[in-house]
Amino acid sequence: MSRFSPLEWPVFRQLRSGDVLGRGPAVESPRTKAMQSRTATADRMAQSVCPFCAVGCGQRVYVKDERVIAIEGDPDSPISRGRLCPKGASSEQLVNNPLRQTTVRYRAPYATQWQDLDRDTAIDMIADRFLEARRRHWQDVDEHGNPLRRTMGVASLGGATLDNEENYLIKKLFTAAGAIQIENQARI
Repeated sequence: MSRFSPLEWPVFRQLRSGDVLGRGPAVESPRTKAMQSRTATADRMAQSVCPFCAVGCGQRVYVKDERVIAIEGDPDSPISRGRLCPKGASSEQLVNNPLRQTTVRYRAPYATQWQDLDRDTAIDMIADRFLEARRRHWQDVDEHGNPLRRTMGVASLGGATLDNEENYLIKKLFTAAGAIQIENQARI
């Protein structure tokens, strides 16, 4: 280990290098010079959108060894220009939380335990129930013979974590199915 010299004090380095305000490399310690960003070791970076609200702030997702190591604001995003709110800044915890559910869970009526379902079975169950509720509560005409062509057995309550495109597609799907009770949590 080399002996420390007073000539290496930041104030002397400032004067020697002409960095009188102390805003350049003259005031960096050897420890600071050796530091590197936690994202510098990432295998790759993917651009994404924050999942928390419909604003659509851009994110940079850094991955190392097929695991998300950091999520930061994307400076190339015209919406957020590299900034994230506290929720967006903590979204790395969504993917790395050990309590995160990664399977479809189902609890049958009157059952006391949850069971895992494969995705295709769950999708089929949802589709069957959707179509049955639509069929059972379909209203073709009112009491005066005026056309209604709607169902009162299906409703949609969207969330603010969906982006505009997802909400647009949900609105189109439910309208095409004849549902008229379509709302979004952001308006309530």
